[in-house]
Amino acid sequence: MTQDTPASPDSVATLAWDRLHPFILPIQVTSAHIDVMGHTNNVVYLEWLEKVAWAHSNSLGLDWDVYRKLNRALVARRHEIDYLAATFAGDALLLGTWIVDNDRKLSLTRRYQIIRPADGVTVLRGQTHWVCIELDSGKPRRMPPEFADGYIVSP
Repeated sequence: MTQDTPASPDSVATLAWDRLHPFILPIQVTSAHIDVMGHTNNVVYLEWLEKVAWAHSNSLGLDWDVYRKLNRALVARRHEIDYLAATFAGDALLLGTWIVDNDRKLSLTRRYQIIRPADGVTVLRGQTHWVCIELDSGKPRRMPPEFADGYIVSP
């Protein structure tokens, strides 16, 4: 499994995901991700959460071009991250994400789980509260139907 190559269904079916049917993005920890303490830097995890969120949005047909066309975007209002285990250079990880709440008006919540398949350990759990804004003004605005209908809450 290489970075950004979709994980096979067999490689994820036996893992203990917190919810059904995660959108999954594989990541390989490299030496560039490692901090002075010898493990993956905390900021890198936040970058990965953004990466899997965008990959999921793109898979739903809600890419940056659509955001620009609609003059709307989702911006992070709050991140919560629980770092549960360290990861190291060479570790293969699976980033899973789900939409767990969408008020279909202004905001949605996305959850994340990162699992190291080699030992099945969940190394991170997190969530982000996203708010819809108008790109031109940066002010909160009602979600367009494409967001309300496209960001479907996962079972």
